[in-house]
Amino acid sequence: YDAAANMATVDEPGKKQTAVPAQSGNITLGMQNALKKAHSYLSWMAFSYSGLINQLEFEGFTMDEAIYAADNCGADWYEQAVKKGESYLSWGAFSRSSLIEQLEFEGFTTDQATHAVNKLGY
Repeated sequence: YDAAANMATVDEPGKKQTAVPAQSGNITLGMQNALKKAHSYLSWMAFSYSGLINQLEFEGFTMDEAIYAADNCGADWYEQAVKKGESYLSWGAFSRSSLIEQLEFEGFTTDQATHAVNKLGY
């Protein structure tokens, strides 16, 4: 996928981004519904930026719709990393390094994963 061809700006995945859909100003029904679905998911489960995009694409939204939703859902990706870390620790024991690795595997940046384990007491 060539993000540059379809987006005006796309920064490092996992960070709060301000990507502009190629059809700037034209918010489609698909984008609106992807955003609603993103809010629904985030109300009960933590996601990384890329993880949310992947989930929305799995649900059948286009990449542009999923990126629009992730960019506009208002999520704090650092807080999402903390929530995901809490979720992992609620059912298993992890070392600091293995929890960071697991969060990175989930799509969080190293900075977000490190922030999460620090907030969780490591």
